[in-house]
Amino acid sequence: MTALRITDTIAIVGAGTMGAGLAQIAAGAGHRTLLYDTDLRAMERGIEGIGKGLARLIERGKITKVDRDRLLGNIHPVKQIESLAGTHMVIEAVVEDLPTKQSLFKQLESLCGPKTILATNTSSLSVTAIAAALERPENLVGMHFFNPAPVMKLVEVISGLCTDPGLAETVYQTAENWGKHPVHVRSTPGFLVNRVARPFYAEALRMLEEGVTDVVTLDTLMRETGAFRMGPLELTDLIGQDVNYAVTSSIFSAYHNDPRFLPSLLQKELIDSGQLGRKSGRGFYDYG
Repeated sequence: MTALRITDTIAIVGAGTMGAGLAQIAAGAGHRTLLYDTDLRAMERGIEGIGKGLARLIERGKITKVDRDRLLGNIHPVKQIESLAGTHMVIEAVVEDLPTKQSLFKQLESLCGPKTILATNTSSLSVTAIAAALERPENLVGMHFFNPAPVMKLVEVISGLCTDPGLAETVYQTAENWGKHPVHVRSTPGFLVNRVARPFYAEALRMLEEGVTDVVTLDTLMRETGAFRMGPLELTDLIGQDVNYAVTSSIFSAYHNDPRFLPSLLQKELIDSGQLGRKSGRGFYDYG
């Protein structure tokens, strides 16, 4: 199988930070891109965020206003999930919860054609488990991007037990055409990146809990001496404390409560207070 054609329509379900980023990638590659979210305001915010990001690229001379207008013209917000019927690939970027994703894909499977590629952007849930709810589990593949999706190059193409190898290769080649660096991985807990990245977050969170030092110092140390683009705490603010915590909890459970993957009580406290990071205006840092 080959990559999707530019004339093929892509649908994105979920208009949060990740979903909006995926819409920008697909539209920027020239695809007619449908963006759907049950929260209409979220769609408005998502498209507004894309516009702001493109404006910054114009200021830096990376793109022209013509490029911006062409990209935004490829994004079509839709109010009904039924509008996604007939699309060639649907990528979901909704809450990291197995029953929610299974329910969504069952609905999409009933709406879309038998050849539609169903892709989940799950960070850590089993692709095999999500596909188990479907009549055509071979049509489901993982396509895991990293925030900020338009910038980060790596994409994990995750095959579950039933994923059609040819379909996975189509997704791999499509990601390449979108300017990404895809890698094939199996559906194991946390896949590749999130499994090895847990200590990056966990050790910083534990040092905070133990009062070793403060947020700014920890992030500065990792940037200045570890050569990371972002420190672990500012990165969790960007990802969303709720999303990051959910991934850690999922991997912790999948590895039978191995203490290496123990979720942070401090992070849970942030979530309980509604301090989710950039998307809420406050997390470890204040974005007001």
